[in-house]
Amino acid sequence: MSRIVKWLEDYILPIANRLAQIRWLVALRNAFISMLPITIAGSLAVLVKSLITASKTQLGWTTFSAIMSPLSMISDVVWRGTYALFALFLAVALGYQLAKTFEINRLMGALVSLASFMMSIANYVKVKIQGNVITAKDAFDISQFSTTGIFTAILFGSLGFLIYFLCYRARLLLHINANLPHAEQVAFDALIPGIISIFGIGTINYIFQVTTGTYFGNWLLNSIQGPLVRMGQGFGMVVLVTVLVQVFCFFGFNGLGVLAPIVDSIWLTAQNINITAANNGKIPDYLWVSGSFNAFAWFGGAGGTLALIIAILVFSKRSDYRTVAKIALAPGIFNINEPIVYGIPVILNPVYCIPFVVAPLVNVSFSYWITKMGLVNPVQVAVPWIMPPIIGPYLACNYDWRAIVLSIINIIIAVAIWTPFVFAADKIEADDKPRNMFASIE
Repeated sequence: MSRIVKWLEDYILPIANRLAQIRWLVALRNAFISMLPITIAGSLAVLVKSLITASKTQLGWTTFSAIMSPLSMISDVVWRGTYALFALFLAVALGYQLAKTFEINRLMGALVSLASFMMSIANYVKVKIQGNVITAKDAFDISQFSTTGIFTAILFGSLGFLIYFLCYRARLLLHINANLPHAEQVAFDALIPGIISIFGIGTINYIFQVTTGTYFGNWLLNSIQGPLVRMGQGFGMVVLVTVLVQVFCFFGFNGLGVLAPIVDSIWLTAQNINITAANNGKIPDYLWVSGSFNAFAWFGGAGGTLALIIAILVFSKRSDYRTVAKIALAPGIFNINEPIVYGIPVILNPVYCIPFVVAPLVNVSFSYWITKMGLVNPVQVAVPWIMPPIIGPYLACNYDWRAIVLSIINIIIAVAIWTPFVFAADKIEADDKPRNMFASIE
């Protein structure tokens, strides 16, 4: 066991350190996090509409469905203002977070990122009328603003901000010796960097369009984003990310935070496409999405630590561990695992290294193949991460009762994996461990 921990410390920990220090990755992670209100609002709209539709098609409640039809239409409006414009909001959030991280004008950073994104997508729409395809120019296809434009928003939002940042740090500023209000002075300071950045991105896109005959956003979607998202559906990729998240968390890093740019760019894109399909009454396109990890493996938080709490309360005879578990139970139900992770502690504890990694890995693997066999719906609704286990998967899978059964089985499996190590910890002298969560924090 000590050799495994030593190997992880020597080879994996430095990687986590470096990733956590890359400011662009931190800004991208924060941008996705700041989108949470948009994400949850859009998902609630899908849930409400799905519930009303199910009441009519599955339960035969035609009167109830008719009465609730205005609410269904309101949900459509909410969806168009949230998920239908996801990439647009992401471009703004990314520019803002980058400007915040690099300590320059945040509003200008958001505007430059947004302008860079808008210049990179097609300004025409193809409409099929009576079998004929008609191209309408000077119009935007709203689908480009949804999840299909995430990679374009990230790439050109970052590139536009980079040009702006370099010009600003090079002091290419328009200085006006006048007592201007602060807002006007800031606008003049950002004028030249902003113009250079916007014209720079415009030039890049123009050259690309002339050379290839297509918009960069369309090319990026078909050549890079689509293949990456499809690659994320492979079992090997899902397992690899699960292991990396758990290893980083074991060493005290926020594994989800470190890998957020990867997880969100690939699996959140797939999840949003599933949500769009569910909203339109279609079959979801993707098997495994971002919410699948939360629904089927990370109950109680990363590591599936709710299973550890249950194992301690049922099997452990150590009074200090049981006290911590009782304190951590309520937060654990809502997927907050800091009390148990730092109270035992689990982090950097060789006894719990294996179950902390293996339990989520087994749960993810089992759930992946169960979903692939069609025994449970894929996740197609984003639910808040604090949603308790069993309830969360049921809602995430769009009211699929089989998700409840799968969640219970996963919890039982995880408890079975954690239990032998709980017995092993009982045999360790209590004096070698912190007595309570406050001692471990000190």
